[in-house]
Amino acid sequence: MGLGACQTTPNSSDNSSPETVTVRAAHSGFLEESFQTEVVNLGLEELGYQIDSVKELDYSATYLSLANDDLDYSVIYYNPAHQGFYENAGGNEKIYLSDVLIPPGSQGYRIDKKTAEEYNISSIEQLQDPEIAKLFDSDGDGKANLAGCNPGWSCESIIDGHIEAYNLQDTVEYDRGNYIALLTDTIARYEQGEPVLFYAYNPHWVFAILQTNKEAVWLEVPFTSLPEDLSNVTAEETTFDGKNLGFPGSAQNIVANQQFINEHPIAERWFNLVQIPLQDMSEASLRIKEGETTPEAIRSLAQEWVSENQTQFDEWIEEAKAAAP
Repeated sequence: MGLGACQTTPNSSDNSSPETVTVRAAHSGFLEESFQTEVVNLGLEELGYQIDSVKELDYSATYLSLANDDLDYSVIYYNPAHQGFYENAGGNEKIYLSDVLIPPGSQGYRIDKKTAEEYNISSIEQLQDPEIAKLFDSDGDGKANLAGCNPGWSCESIIDGHIEAYNLQDTVEYDRGNYIALLTDTIARYEQGEPVLFYAYNPHWVFAILQTNKEAVWLEVPFTSLPEDLSNVTAEETTFDGKNLGFPGSAQNIVANQQFINEHPIAERWFNLVQIPLQDMSEASLRIKEGETTPEAIRSLAQEWVSENQTQFDEWIEEAKAAAP
């Protein structure tokens, strides 16, 4: 029966009140998305919806499940990086795209400030120099070790493209795997006084530990080079604070099954109203990093965020209720 097997009331045939509807959600293994999902679910619960057990799926499977009516919504649309996932699953004929849930943050390559200043490094292109690259060698093969991201994330293909576009094949080794594990190793090396080179995006707890222009600095790219599905992104859109970081700013949106949206205007309005500020998201990310990782702890973290933003939350709820036909 697919992902909806434990749903008690089929959403596709129910146009009645929220109390009779069980909402099915999913996110990836990235725990920050679990926090965001809990915030959204708290609003849906306040509006009267029932919530099914949240699934953990990779990105491509989530988009296909939304398109096939096996899920109702997810918080996982990273804009514009997930445009390919969205289009491949059927685009707006199958999947609804909400307004912004998390405002755009920056992403790109960073190194420790000490090494940047000592060797006057400001651009990823400088890693073409074997002597510069060797500074960041952590496994003894003479190449710089770049801590990247999870296989299947959109940043993976962007980094692969950058290594080729900026002629870094001979001097940079792209380490991919569990992003949190890679960052943990990176921070351990930094704390030992070793140079570090890593991919990062904001909001994330790494910015609270290796703060911009205090412990770490951004590296510029010589020009914007992105995969085909992001070919319309301009250099202006990859430039932040006067530096071309090579990646577009990444906002986050909710995506939902189009039929679910058509049948549930209250939920649609809620999806378009709820928004978590960047700073709040970074703080939640740090709390998760420091150990609040169980489903119960993340649920409590989301409840705390709602409590701290209760007036705004209540206004959103009332506005969503007003969308009832």
